[in-house]
Amino acid sequence: MSLGLTPEQLDLADAVGQFAGRHAPIATTRATFDALAAGQLPQWWDALVSNGFHAVHLPEELGGQGGRLIDAACVLESAGKTLLPGPLLPTVAAGAVALLADPTPAAESLIRDLAAGTAAAIVLPDDADFHARRDGQRWLITGGSKVTAGAPAARVILVGARANGGEIVWLPVDAQQPTATVESVAGTDLVADVGTLRLTDYAADESAVLTGIDPDRAACIVVGLVASTTAGIVQWCVDAVTAHLRTREQFGKIIGTFQALQHSAAMLLVNSELATAAAWDAVRAADESLDQHRLAAAGAATIAVSPIPDLVLDALTMLGAIGFTWEHDVHLYWRRAISLAGSIGPANRWARRLGELTCTQTRDMSVNLGDAESEFRSWVAETLDAAAQLRNDTPAPHGDYADQASGPQRTLIADAGLMAPHWPAPWGVDAGPLKQLIIDEEFAKRPGLVRPSLNIAEWILPSVLAAAPKELQESLIPPTQRGDIHWCQLFSEPGAGSDLASLATRATKVDGGWRINGHKIWTSLAQYADLGALLARTDPEASKHRGIGYFILDMRSPGIEIQPIKTATGQAHFNEVFFNDVFVPDEMLLGGPTDGWTLAIATMAEERSAISGYVKFDRAVALRRVASEPGPERADAQRALGELDAYTNAIRALGVRETIRLLDGQASGPASSIAKVAMNVLLRRTFAATLQLTGQVAMVDDDDAAVVEPYLHLPAELIGGGTREIQLNIIAQMILGLPRK
Repeated sequence: MSLGLTPEQLDLADAVGQFAGRHAPIATTRATFDALAAGQLPQWWDALVSNGFHAVHLPEELGGQGGRLIDAACVLESAGKTLLPGPLLPTVAAGAVALLADPTPAAESLIRDLAAGTAAAIVLPDDADFHARRDGQRWLITGGSKVTAGAPAARVILVGARANGGEIVWLPVDAQQPTATVESVAGTDLVADVGTLRLTDYAADESAVLTGIDPDRAACIVVGLVASTTAGIVQWCVDAVTAHLRTREQFGKIIGTFQALQHSAAMLLVNSELATAAAWDAVRAADESLDQHRLAAAGAATIAVSPIPDLVLDALTMLGAIGFTWEHDVHLYWRRAISLAGSIGPANRWARRLGELTCTQTRDMSVNLGDAESEFRSWVAETLDAAAQLRNDTPAPHGDYADQASGPQRTLIADAGLMAPHWPAPWGVDAGPLKQLIIDEEFAKRPGLVRPSLNIAEWILPSVLAAAPKELQESLIPPTQRGDIHWCQLFSEPGAGSDLASLATRATKVDGGWRINGHKIWTSLAQYADLGALLARTDPEASKHRGIGYFILDMRSPGIEIQPIKTATGQAHFNEVFFNDVFVPDEMLLGGPTDGWTLAIATMAEERSAISGYVKFDRAVALRRVASEPGPERADAQRALGELDAYTNAIRALGVRETIRLLDGQASGPASSIAKVAMNVLLRRTFAATLQLTGQVAMVDDDDAAVVEPYLHLPAELIGGGTREIQLNIIAQMILGLPRK
């Protein structure tokens, strides 16, 4: 996916791509490396200015296009994807920071110049040692900058200089003045110029100073725009690798059929989607509080900028030796990614900054709905207020899980249709994405009210809704929602885990029903379940996908033997279940005798809209504690926590983007598949970092320490619902379209 979510944003990005194709094909750009490095504007710069691509975010009354920062981000994303050369990024960034200034004549004059096509650059206070001192009614600036993108091409450079007392003086510097010296340096990026700026008593009247620019906000703006560009770079890598894997042959086979390459390409897509989501979040946060903007920008720096060179290197290696040649374009993207990652400073600094912030703050991923569906919101609020006055009095049979307890509170919520609001009435309230989001928000406003969970039944009851007669629905759904019936899912077998179509459990037709014989494994909570959803082979002669039935099984039926499986935790959450001539009546077969595969696929694919985000629980509790308290490991813990929270927030941003798409009436995208793999990666990284930094605490199996006990539960989360490798197969073949064997 691209940064843009609206048709207008997608059209804008496409227009930039078409412009690049006409005016700046990479073959032509290669002939201009020396001129670009020297700061010469591309020959097509005036044409780009005529199209207004450099000024989409600047106000119309000052010569711009009247768009928003996200529109500029879409332009830069497309420029990154097409390797559009020249100083577009620093010019856009200078304009975006200038918009933070108070609307003085000096600020408006700068913005008009930028809108008219003046190439620009920006030097943030931390990227230079500029010092400003007063001299009557003017300022004198002296000092030098670090290496700065776009400095040789710039006619105006927006500089943040420090004055006595810590004040930041923002000044548009005329790069052609004799007291300003710009020196080009040999840049890593071959399609853009870099250089240094030296000022020696550069004089500026008081009236030329821009006021009102917060330096932290300015830095966040710049990072978001850099991240937008690098997101485009890694998107190009996904396209290039996928095209290569679809056509390149080795050993008589298309290499895209090799599973190792499929998994590498799928992970490249996962990381590309997370980078795009993080960049988008940093740009949208420009309209939020500074604290929120800091969180989002640090996350983008950590996920969407700093790792991109390594992701391009992954792409290069998948392209093989040809990717390492001068003739292949991938090295130009690689060099550009290296330069852009270096432009924002050390990666560890951003990660540590984010970890320090997230010890006390969280990124707000809510979507502003305004007063939409106000009557529905009022009804939900009244219902939940009434529920908050009640208490549940019956714990779940498998443990003290507040979200699975039953009693008056849960019954009220269930009977109101708020257990599964996206289901049709009377079991739900037919809630589309907007109403689901409202319900989520109202629950979130009442942290003392635990939202009840259907647990395993959440994946089973949709099949009951789809295929069971009304009488069976009425007997199964209400008591399940109220917590009176508990379920298990009897799908996996010793020889058929993720490959459910290979299952061997047999269902033989007998008078009035079916006889079940076979063996299931890894069945969660079977020892506590009242009912089970069972897949069994009804027609051994049919193809393996077609001869399967979907049965509702009474777990107290004669012939069922349950043997708990004790795991590394010492507990038995899973079970083996044996069936010996277990009778299931005809009315407990959902659909026809061979409809089971279709129903099973629907069950496994059942996803609520991406409303609450994909990350529901904080898995870094122990690490967050180390990062919050003084001690020798604090700095390392803050860095590790920042890296994890950046990844976490990118997954959450992915969910928010999917929610916005759904609210706009668009079809579901690949976000859920991407998020499943990303969650797997996040869990592994979280516990690896936790164990590395908590030391001897990991020697004690103490639940309160939140270190070993949750780590020992990790395999259940990594394997359940399909391993990472299975999910990567799905992404590679179903999303990237790589060939099967």
